[in-house]
Amino acid sequence: MRRPTSCQLALLLLFLNLCRGQGSDSGDGRSDSGDGRSSCHRCDSHLSCNCSHGGFTHIPVVTDRALTIDLSCNAIATVMDDDLMGHTRLRALDLHGNGLAAIQPSAFDSLWSLEELDLSDNQLAALNYRWFRKLEALQQLNLLSNPYSCLGSPPLFQGLIQLRRLAFGGPALEELRRGDLSGVTQLEELTVHANNLTRYESGTLADIWPLGRVTLSLHGPFLTNMPVASAVLGDVSYPETPITLEDLHLIGNWSVQPLRESARKRIRHLSFRNLSVSDEAVVSLLVVVDGVPITYLSVDGITLTGEGRWEKASYTDQRSIDEFFAQDVVVLDVFKFFSLLDLKFLLQYLRRVSVINSKVFVMPCITSKLLVNLQYLDLSDNLLTDLTLVETLCGDHETLKELRVLNISGNPLKSLSTVSRLVTKLSKLTHLDVSRTGYISMPPSCPWPSTLRHLNISGAKLTTTTPCLPATLEVLDLSNNNLRGFTQHLPVLRELHLSGNKFLSLPPGQLFPNLQTLTIHSNTLNMFGRLDLQSFRRLESLQAGQNQFVCSCDFVNFLQSALKGHEGIHLTDGEDNYVCDSPLYLQGEPVGRVHLSIVTCHRVLFVSVSCGLVLVVGVLLGVFLWRLHAFWYLKMTWAWLKAKHSSRCRQRHRVIEGSEALLSFDAFVSYSERDAGWVENFLVPETLRSLTLCLHKRDFLPGHWIVDNIMSAMERSRRTVFILSENFVQSDWCRYELDFSHFWLFDGHAAAVQGRRPQTLLQTAQAHELHHLPGVASGGGAKAGVLEEPPQSSKRR
Repeated sequence: MRRPTSCQLALLLLFLNLCRGQGSDSGDGRSDSGDGRSSCHRCDSHLSCNCSHGGFTHIPVVTDRALTIDLSCNAIATVMDDDLMGHTRLRALDLHGNGLAAIQPSAFDSLWSLEELDLSDNQLAALNYRWFRKLEALQQLNLLSNPYSCLGSPPLFQGLIQLRRLAFGGPALEELRRGDLSGVTQLEELTVHANNLTRYESGTLADIWPLGRVTLSLHGPFLTNMPVASAVLGDVSYPETPITLEDLHLIGNWSVQPLRESARKRIRHLSFRNLSVSDEAVVSLLVVVDGVPITYLSVDGITLTGEGRWEKASYTDQRSIDEFFAQDVVVLDVFKFFSLLDLKFLLQYLRRVSVINSKVFVMPCITSKLLVNLQYLDLSDNLLTDLTLVETLCGDHETLKELRVLNISGNPLKSLSTVSRLVTKLSKLTHLDVSRTGYISMPPSCPWPSTLRHLNISGAKLTTTTPCLPATLEVLDLSNNNLRGFTQHLPVLRELHLSGNKFLSLPPGQLFPNLQTLTIHSNTLNMFGRLDLQSFRRLESLQAGQNQFVCSCDFVNFLQSALKGHEGIHLTDGEDNYVCDSPLYLQGEPVGRVHLSIVTCHRVLFVSVSCGLVLVVGVLLGVFLWRLHAFWYLKMTWAWLKAKHSSRCRQRHRVIEGSEALLSFDAFVSYSERDAGWVENFLVPETLRSLTLCLHKRDFLPGHWIVDNIMSAMERSRRTVFILSENFVQSDWCRYELDFSHFWLFDGHAAAVQGRRPQTLLQTAQAHELHHLPGVASGGGAKAGVLEEPPQSSKRR
């Protein structure tokens, strides 16, 4: 019974979800558009949209800029005329595995640029030529596994002039007629599944020329309708056309007879896939191809039901077979299977032999000796051990003298020294693959053939390397081990593969003077730079993505320059593989699209320039404020505020004590100390002699703050007299006193406390010169001005 495919399982799960009433928004890139259709937003930077396994029941809305849309394994039953409208740029559309039953005639008309269309594994019971009438750019079409019985009429592919890959057929295909493939003139690949084909018109497939690779599934015709099988094979067999036959069960001489048509056409490449064959059928096949110039014989997935007794075909001529490939070989009765010693007629001519994943645990030395012309031997993914490998390669005996390539990867080998010792005698060996083995360590030294150029030890468990590695290597693959460093000198090495290890930095380039290609992705690299790469004198190609990059300024600048090709090196793994791991705010961001600020990259320079600018601006601002006397005004304001606070404290104290402000003086005289002689000797005795005056030299209280003394003097005086002179203007304290008087004059609260209404009369020497005062020279010297207030009310509070 045929096992359900993943798409069928997905459809079953979708059906169960729909039965439970699952909503339309699945949280996986789906949403509902305004017209009720779902939308798919799972598109990458290359405009490839992966909408498979999305649970869609109709064609979703996808951006019309998409180049590829994958809608496989959904539940889309119908494609409507307008579902794909506007996708004129679309190159590939995949609808396989949907249970698709109906496609309206004009559904694909707008897909003028479509090159690949996959409609396989659906429920299309009939094919309509109008689906493809406007797909002139179509190059690949897959119609496999649909329940149609014929291709239909008129011809489906009439207008597909660019078609190069065609696959059709299914379990219900019964008939192929002349003209079904009209319009198909040449193909690179043709696949036909016709296991139940009953009617075939000779020449149906013969019109396709040139014809590349052909894959045929003809299980039924080979068993029950050999004329049909023979006719199909006869129409597609050409000397240069590789033929692959699938799902065959060859059980006797008669079941091999259709292959005579291919033998008659002198084919050179014959392959079988999923083949079950008896001993009799093997012998008959060798007889049928006797003398046929087949150079390549392949079996992929073969079950041998006999005992390997094929010696009856020993008289046949198979000297043309150059390569034999076998994979997934199953021997039903392995304990009765006969030796291959009687196949000398076949083995002695082979130059390339591959027996992969076939549970081979040993090839006897006597069999190895029959392979006298063998140049390529692949025994990967089998059960060879160090002991059985000794038998396979005949120990120290000379054998396989022409062998150039040996692949024993994927076998449970443990000792690298054993392998090196066994291959030393292979004087022409250039390539050795011992990857995916159980090697844990290297011996200090190893013998190798001097011709060895390529060595693959990837996928092992190596933690360190030693001089065991041959100095003749040109290509070395140590990827997917547990290496943290590599310090072996390999002077002629051209390619070094170190991916999937634990490297924290690039290996020293001086060790590999001829290295041209380095792959070191998927390690733990934090960063690398220009100096690291300069040590590799000839490095041209580098793959270092998928590492834990610290996106510093130097690394980001270097990598962005390298991505643009400015560093003389080609990053072959693409920009998207270089992603920041730190700092945290850049985690997951592609390095090529990171933009770091000047503050981050040039912190010292930024701070220096910023401090310099602040200093310059501060100096300019200071000079500007100094020119405007702003500092003096600030000092004045601060001093006045403190004095004001002191004054209010005194007033509050008087209110508490119930006393009034005491006016002790008729006037407070404000003058410069440099004018003290004139004031004391002339002004006071001559002009103001009848008044009680407050002079700072005499009446200020010692030990008190001078600002408090000034404010107190003004509060206790009825008037304030200013002696205006050049000395007065140059004195800070005189200016303080002048400004204090202004504040006091306009301070309504202070005036109200004293019961006075502020009024001002300012007389300056420029408005009224005091020429009548002795000792004052005309136009100079000290000049007097009076800041006056109106007489006080006779009644005090």
